[in-house]
Amino acid sequence: MDSPQKFSNSKEVIAFLAETFPACFSIEGQAKPLKVGIFQDLVERLENEERVSKTLLRASLRHYTSSWRYLHAVVEGAHRVDLDGKDDAVIEKQHAEHAQQQLAESKQRVAEKRKEQAKNRPDAKNRYKKSAANAGPAKVDSNGAERPKSGGKAAGDGTNFQKPKPIKRPPPEKLSDTDLVAGTLVTVKIGKMPMPGTINEVGKEGVHVQLNTGMVVKVPAESLRLARPKR
Repeated sequence: MDSPQKFSNSKEVIAFLAETFPACFSIEGQAKPLKVGIFQDLVERLENEERVSKTLLRASLRHYTSSWRYLHAVVEGAHRVDLDGKDDAVIEKQHAEHAQQQLAESKQRVAEKRKEQAKNRPDAKNRYKKSAANAGPAKVDSNGAERPKSGGKAAGDGTNFQKPKPIKRPPPEKLSDTDLVAGTLVTVKIGKMPMPGTINEVGKEGVHVQLNTGMVVKVPAESLRLARPKR
């Protein structure tokens, strides 16, 4: 009869232990703290198990007890369990503190490794090169502050750094004597806004202008300006 195939890694051994001793080992959910000296108990109970060697069993136990899930379970006052799930000794403070220190160090190592991997990814390097090439040399203003290149955008506000210059229009023309006749299109400043209108009548006491709104006003000739032709 052929001998059974031996386990080749810790993952297979831990799955076997969880199946054989479910009250003690698990592969998901909350783990239980193991009894001190449980390795020797396993050696005795698995004496006839040919699929797992003592070397691999010890390595698998080390892998199991260094996992974050297991270290979270090692807290002061909790009971350790034997292979049958029965309560054993209570975890002491120094053992709990050691487990939490191992957990913190393990998480820090993983975080640093991920950070290094992200930094060395080809796509991250390419993005850095492109951003550096597009930025170009920084320009400095008269106060020594950096400003973006001409035509670029100001940092943070998303607007163009160089704003278009406003178009300067000549001021409205005053009316000459030849313009002071009925039918001339003019603007009358009423309040702050010039109102468009048409001259109806020119008298000695003022000029009658009919505004585009329909209202007729009498104003001095000096307050009138020629209306701009529409483009």
